[in-house]
Amino acid sequence: MNSINRRSVLLAGLGAAGVGALAACGNGSGSGSANALVSPNAAAVAATEKKRRSTGRQHKLTLTAAPAMIDLGGGVMPRTWAFDGHTPGKEVRLSVGDTLIAELSNQLPDKTATSIHWHGIALRNDMDGVPPATQTAVRAGSTFTYKFIVDTPGTYFFHPHVGLQLDRGLYAPLIVEDPKEPLAYDDEWVVLLDDWVDGVTGTPDEVFADLKQGMADMSGMDMGGSPSPSGSDDSTGNMGGMGGMDMGDSPSASASAGGISQKFMLMGASSKLLGGDAGDVKYPHHLINGRVATDPDVYTGKPGKKVRLRIINAGSDTAYRVALGGHKLTITHTDGFPVEHQEVDALLVGMGERYDVLVTLGDGVFPLVALAEGKDANGLALVRTGSGAKPSATVRPKELDGMIMSASQLRATDDVRLKSAKADVTHQIKLTGTMMKYDWAINGMPFDMKDPQAHPILVEEGQRVRLDFVNTTDMWHPMHLHGHTYQLGGSGPRKDTTIVLPKKTVSVYFDADNPGQWMLHCHNAYHGEAGMMANVAYRA
Repeated sequence: MNSINRRSVLLAGLGAAGVGALAACGNGSGSGSANALVSPNAAAVAATEKKRRSTGRQHKLTLTAAPAMIDLGGGVMPRTWAFDGHTPGKEVRLSVGDTLIAELSNQLPDKTATSIHWHGIALRNDMDGVPPATQTAVRAGSTFTYKFIVDTPGTYFFHPHVGLQLDRGLYAPLIVEDPKEPLAYDDEWVVLLDDWVDGVTGTPDEVFADLKQGMADMSGMDMGGSPSPSGSDDSTGNMGGMGGMDMGDSPSASASAGGISQKFMLMGASSKLLGGDAGDVKYPHHLINGRVATDPDVYTGKPGKKVRLRIINAGSDTAYRVALGGHKLTITHTDGFPVEHQEVDALLVGMGERYDVLVTLGDGVFPLVALAEGKDANGLALVRTGSGAKPSATVRPKELDGMIMSASQLRATDDVRLKSAKADVTHQIKLTGTMMKYDWAINGMPFDMKDPQAHPILVEEGQRVRLDFVNTTDMWHPMHLHGHTYQLGGSGPRKDTTIVLPKKTVSVYFDADNPGQWMLHCHNAYHGEAGMMANVAYRA
C-alpha cells in the first residue's frame, strides 16, 4: 500500500470539513500580520475575472484521477495514478479567451485527496487548485469543477498540488492557441519530459522518507568538496560556476555515510550548468512523452518542414539538457511568452519550465535527447523524415555540448515587456536549507500547511513588485510563482518559473494585477514538500 504523507492526511480532513472551513480561513488575517487578506472567493477575484477577454466559447471535459497500469514501452508497465488511464494525460488545447470547464473526478485509493493546478495560467484565484490555500482538497469519491477563462496564449501543463502526487503520472499538456499566431511553421510537436520512479523501484512517498532519513544520518559525514563561490548580487542568473558537493559514486561513499539507504538517493550528481549538485533522486527512467529511451516516441515528418516543438519539463527532481541531433533550435518562447529569437544547439529546462523552439527538419532519423543534467542518464525520442537506423538509447549528439543559452540571456519581445516603472515594494525571498537536514524553506520558515496564511509575502493590487531570490543554499532551485508572470531584470523574458543557482541572487518583477493568495515555491517536488514554499497574498 502506498504510504500517505502528512499533507495528504491533512487535506483529506480539510476536504471532509467542506468549503466553509476554507471560507473561514480565506477571510481571516494571516498570522504574523495585522492585515486582512484577499480571500480566493472575494469580490475582487470575480471582478478581475470579468475583465478578462472572453470568446464566449466553452471547452468542457472530465478528468478522472485513478490508479492505472500504464505502458511506458520496453516492457515497463508500472502501477501508478493517472488521468483517464494515460501518462501523460490527453492534451487539452483551446484558444485565447475560451472558458475551460474541467470536472475532476477523484477515484484515487485510500481516502487520498487531490486537486488540479493549472501551471503557468494567470487564472482566477479560487480555481488555482492549491489546497488548503485556494480550495479544500477534492476527497476520494468526490468531484470538483474548475471553470476559468484563459486569456494568454502559450505552452502550459496541469498537475495536482497535493503532496508528492506530481511525481506520479498525474499530468498533461495544456496548449492555449493564439488565433493571431505570428509564427510561421508547418506542424507542432508537444515534447513532455519526466523523471520516473513510481511503481518501478518505489513510490514518491518512499523516496521522500528516504531523503529525509538518509540526509539526517549523513550529518556526521565529511562530504568533501568546496562550497559554491559567492555571488552576492548576481541578478543575471548566468549558467556557470561550481557549487554543491560531489559525493562520489563509489561504494565507500555509501559505507562512510553510516549505513544510509541509497535506494532512492542519488550520490555524486554534479553539473557545472546547475552550479554544483544536480539533484537528489535516483530515477530508473527518464521519459519523453511517456516512453522510455529503449522504446522511444517517434515524430514522423518531411525534410525541409518547419516544426514548432513545445517542450515541457514535468519532472520532479531533474533538469534536462535538450538537443535534436543534427539540428539547430530557434527559441521563440519561454513559459508561454515570446522572446526575441535566438538560435542555440541545446536548451537547459528546469522543472516547471517550458520552451517553444522552431526547427527545420533534415533528411533521415535524428535523436531528440533529454539529458538528465548531472545524472548520467537520458530520455529519448526520434524524429524520422527518411531512411536511417534507430540510434542507441544512450546516444549523445554533439549539440548537447554546443551553445546553451540561459533564460537570463533572452529578451522579452516589445509587446510583452513590462513597462518601465519603479518597484513599489521589494521582497527578499531567501532560499534556505541543507541536503543534510533536508530542511528546505523560504526565509528560514518551512511552509505551514495547517496555517497557509502564516508569514505571508504581502502585496497590494496595482503595485509593481520586485522579488529578490537569494539562494543561500548549495542546491539550485526552480522558483515558480502562481497566478502571474514575472520579468527577469529590466528587459529579460517573462516567466513563471526560473532557475536560481547556488549562492546567487536573481531579481524579478511583476505587476500585482491578479488578486488572491498565490503560492511561490521551488518546483523540485521534494524541496516543496519539505517546506520551500510561501504565500504571496494580496492585502484586502
